[in-house]
Order: sequence, then structure tokens, then C-alpha cells
Amino acid sequence: MRLTPILMLTAAIALHAPLVLAQEAEAADPSAQILPAITVVEVAARKMSDRVFASGLVAAVEEVQVAPLIEGQPLEGLLVDVGDVVTEGQVLAVLSRSALELQRGEAVASLAAAEAAIAQAEAQLIQAEANAAEAKRVDDRTKQLSEQGTAPKSQADTATANAVAAAAQEQVARQSLESMRAQLALSEARLENVDLQLSRTEVKAPVAGKIIARNAKLGAIATASGLPMFVLIRDGALELRADVAEGDVLRLGKGQPVLLRGAGIQEPLSGTVHLVEPTIDTTSRLGRARIAVDDYEALRSGMFVEAEIIVSAREGLAVPLTALGTTDDGSYVMRVKDGIVDRAPVKTGIRDGAFVEVIDGLAAGDLVVAKAGTFVRDGDRINPVLAAEAMN
Repeated sequence: MRLTPILMLTAAIALHAPLVLAQEAEAADPSAQILPAITVVEVAARKMSDRVFASGLVAAVEEVQVAPLIEGQPLEGLLVDVGDVVTEGQVLAVLSRSALELQRGEAVASLAAAEAAIAQAEAQLIQAEANAAEAKRVDDRTKQLSEQGTAPKSQADTATANAVAAAAQEQVARQSLESMRAQLALSEARLENVDLQLSRTEVKAPVAGKIIARNAKLGAIATASGLPMFVLIRDGALELRADVAEGDVLRLGKGQPVLLRGAGIQEPLSGTVHLVEPTIDTTSRLGRARIAVDDYEALRSGMFVEAEIIVSAREGLAVPLTALGTTDDGSYVMRVKDGIVDRAPVKTGIRDGAFVEVIDGLAAGDLVVAKAGTFVRDGDRINPVLAAEAMN
């Protein structure tokens, strides 16, 4: 069947009539226009954390070096090895006692001789005191008889000289006794010194801890110079010495909580900043924070560990970072109210992952365009589509 030109014109008019009517209706009622669908998110409260990321090596909180307290004695026994946990006062190694035992015997003999000499000096002093007293009595009696004229002057002079000599002998005996007593004190001190050296032939741990190095070898001569016999970590306590960017050092403080992650660590370990060193390395421009680890048994000295330091944590209004725009005048978001876009300046705070805290400029429940780069302008009418999952 073939259509005539008149029938074809009639069909075209019939198809065009509804489109014209729709355009006329849209012109008469703007609300009937088809608006662009734009994804928006709701401003809501969220727990925000300000973090500083750092990394460094695990080291001992305090390393203690153990050296022998006496020198010149060969090492006879080693009682511990690397990795052993020791208590304060535990014997780690034993030095030879042979030479010191001989010295002790000599000191004991010297002490006995000094005690015998003191006894002899005391007896001599008693005798000298008696002689001096007798000479003094004879001198006094002779002087009296001489004054009465019954004794010659020469006899009185002799008695006086004998009294002076006896007094001098008494003084010599007294000084000799003091000398013997000093010799006794010296002998006692020598014996105590030898006993002290004998006690030091047992090399003991000055503190409790874990041994991380053993340089002592059997047969070696003990000496305080050179490498220490043992190195131990006091109480086994470890810390992370984390390098921190120069711009973040002033944000750190004692007591801030830390999460630690590293190779072989299945779950993050907890820790605390216990010291922020007061200087910046002039070459690397890095500061250093010392982080105490709660479970240091899960770490080893020398491990490389990453730290997430929680500088501050609070609950506040937040929007996705993608919703935030930036100009020379500051930050802004495209707020949507009653389907109309409004450019709202905001003041931001903590940036936590994919979200940023909004301190001022928005209220809870406000809707903002999810992506600030979306082609919408201030005053545009849109069809907002809530993306609730964007805040999850």
C-alpha cells in the first residue's frame, strides 16, 4: 500500500503534537523540568583521629654492659648464653681463684703476726710503765734526801737521769704499740681486700634482664678494657626509636597512644610516646620519638617498625575529602538545600583517612555534593541523590 503525500503530512503532524505540548507544559511549569541527578552526602558526626606516621628501629630502653671487677685472672666457667633471662645478682661467669687464695693465706699469716706483735708490744709497754714509775719514785725520794743533806748531790742527779730515761722508754713502748696496731689494721684491710677480690671472681648480673651479647671466652684473661664480657637489656624492655618529620615533631607529646606494625606482627601492638628528643638532626631534618611498647616480647632489637601516633581524637562533623574544594580564599563545599546548590565556605580540622572534620560552616544533617569537582554552580537546581554508603 502506497501513502499519498497528504497522508504522510497528517502522520507527521500527529507525532509532533505531543512533543510541542510537553515543551509548552515545561515552559509553563519549571518544576516539571528534568533536573540532573547529583550524588550528595549527609553531614554527620564521626569519630576523628589526628595521626602522625613515623618509622624506626627497635632498641633496648637501657643496655647494661657487664665487665669483670678484677683483672688478670683467667676465665674458668661461663654459666649463661645469649638469649638467657637472668635475675639481679645471678652468677654469669667464674674466674680462677688460685692466685687469690694464695694471697689470702699470706694476708691471714700477716694478720696473725701483727696480732702477736701487738701482744708483745703491750707487755713491753707494761714493763716500761712499771720501770718509769719506779724510777720516778726513786728520783723523788733521792731529791728529798738531798735537800735534807743526807744524800749527795751526785746521787740525786743520777736518780733524775734514770727517771727521765725510764719515761722515754715508756714513750717508745707506747709508740711501738701504736705502730703494731696500725700494722694490724693494715693486715686486716689486706685480708678484706683479698676476700673482696675472691668474691668478685664470680661475675654477677648487676640488674635483671635478657642477655643479647656474650664476648667472654673460656681461658681468656679477665680485663675491663676492650669489649664487655656480657651485654644485657635491663628487664628485657624494648622501645621504638621512631624518626619523625620535622613538621610533626612539635605535635608530639608524652603519653600519646601509638599503634605499631611491622613484618611478622600479626596484630598491631600498642605503645605510648614516653620521650620526644629535643633536637632535630641537622642532616636528615628528622626528629626522634621514643615509644614504649606494652608487649615487647613480640619484638626483637633491631626490627624495623612503623608507628601510627594518635595526636588527638574527638567526635565532630565530617564530610568526605572529595566533597571539599579549595580556593585562595579557603575551603568550601557545595551545600544543597531544597534542591538548590549553595557554595558554603567551611573551616576544617582533622583529616582522617577519606574524611575531613568541619569545624565551622555546616550543621548536622546538611547535604553536600559528594564530589566538589562535579559541574554544578552556585544557584543551580539539581535532583539530589543521597549516597548513605559514602559515610560508612
